[in-house]
Amino acid sequence: MNTQPFKQKRLEVAIHVICWLLIFAFPILLTEWGKSIDWTKYLRHSIVPTSCFIVFYVNYLYLIPKYLFTDKWHKFLLLNVLFTVFVALGLHYGHMLFATPPPTNNAHMPRPPHGFMFLIRDLIMLVFVIGLSMAIRISLRWRYTEERLIQAEREKTDAVLKNLRNQINPHFLLNTLNNIYALIAIDSNKAQETVQELGKMLRYILYDNQSSLVSLEKELEFIENYISLMRIRLPKSVKVSVNLDLGKKPLQISPLIFISLIENAFKHGVSPTEPSFISISINGNENGKVHCDILNSNFPKYENDKSGKGIGLNQVYRRLELSYPGKYEWDKGLIYDGRIYRSVLTIQTTEL
Repeated sequence: MNTQPFKQKRLEVAIHVICWLLIFAFPILLTEWGKSIDWTKYLRHSIVPTSCFIVFYVNYLYLIPKYLFTDKWHKFLLLNVLFTVFVALGLHYGHMLFATPPPTNNAHMPRPPHGFMFLIRDLIMLVFVIGLSMAIRISLRWRYTEERLIQAEREKTDAVLKNLRNQINPHFLLNTLNNIYALIAIDSNKAQETVQELGKMLRYILYDNQSSLVSLEKELEFIENYISLMRIRLPKSVKVSVNLDLGKKPLQISPLIFISLIENAFKHGVSPTEPSFISISINGNENGKVHCDILNSNFPKYENDKSGKGIGLNQVYRRLELSYPGKYEWDKGLIYDGRIYRSVLTIQTTEL
């Protein structure tokens, strides 16, 4: 259960209560020390804040959400005009009713004037209160809308990432099964070993990587198992060098973020007839960066080779944009006249 909206509501109510308590208690706070409180005078001074209180919350709780937020602004204006005039007249006659009577020794002294200018003053004050109520209510609505949009965007991103991971799993499994199928005809014992290695990796895919982040240690262990599986069917003319270093600081990373890059290296970097190589280096740094550097000899596939259909690298890019926007650098392409392909990916996994 998400308690954040409830906490925000309680904070909002607490702020309202404190503000109005300060407003109503202000005349009492100005009473000189040692003197008793003149409650008749206090009630007379409370007419104004009470009127403001009524106007504020009639708008805040009813008129604004019912009419202004539903685009019935003409009704909102009309009702506010009638209501404000009514409260201003009540405030005007309330002042007259509670006005201090003239001294008994001068019964002919006139009461303090409460004419047209005082009525205009009260109207302006009440209009200001309405504007304040609108400003607070609209700002709260805007903040609530922003929070909803952020939450919706976060849920959308999580759904897309989950969908991408679900696509990676069958893509990885398809490539591995193709390897096992080719290996069965060559060496059944190695094929059995390959199935065992595959079981270990599937356990990781099915159970260990369902959260948005996994430890770099588990991810590198999975990659090491995958490379061991791929080595089984490689010819002796292929040299594979691997450097996997966790670093001194434990790091968290999005699962299966590198596997497509490694799959791509084995797919395009191995030739059954010519000498070829694959170099894989993944290192974690104390500053929170994970550096992946992959080099492989380049043997382009023929156009009729549809294995994998090239979805791996596109998924890597989409996942990087969703999980690490603005926090990664990825340089890839052919070097040395197209004889070598290099992919260098650096991810900032922690906030600097």
